[in-house]
Amino acid sequence: MSTWIVVIVVVVVLAGVGLWYLSAFNAFVRLRNLVAESWKQVDVELQRRHDLVPNLVAAVRQAASFEQGVLESVTRARTDAQRLTARDDADVVAVAAAEESMSTSLTRMQALAEQYPQVQAVRGYDALRRELADTEDRIAAARRLYNANVRALNTRIESMPSAWVAAAHHVGRAEYFEPTSPAVRDVPDVGDLLRRDRPEA
Repeated sequence: MSTWIVVIVVVVVLAGVGLWYLSAFNAFVRLRNLVAESWKQVDVELQRRHDLVPNLVAAVRQAASFEQGVLESVTRARTDAQRLTARDDADVVAVAAAEESMSTSLTRMQALAEQYPQVQAVRGYDALRRELADTEDRIAAARRLYNANVRALNTRIESMPSAWVAAAHHVGRAEYFEPTSPAVRDVPDVGDLLRRDRPEA
């Protein structure tokens, strides 16, 4: 009789462990899918910004043709960012760095554009600027959702005993999508930009 009790206890324990293992594995699958899905939303918003940039550059170029260095840096940064986000195996850290570079270039261009009334007078410039600001807000919201999913996945990977399941199935940590430089948050010194970019008399 006691042998049967031991067998039943062992079977119940093994069944419990098996169910926990399946549950932990399924949680990792769900979290990985959430991270992938939220990255796709970030990617959609980044593509939207990439599509707006040429129109904004064209509007500024009409009124401030001598600011070629600024416009070229925006165009170059957009090309680099687009190239990285177009890849199926996009490296989040590299994309973040490229997007940061583009944000810095855009901020610089807009700061300079505000100094020239002729830019403000270009038809459609204000609408494009508002659309870009709206897109930046949408990117920030998509980034928050993506980073929340990354945090949930990484926390589960580092928590015991789930870490054993993660190690057994080679579930790796996901990278946060964040600017790497504190300079991206700084307000540009417009006076300095104007002095640096205005051609010598």
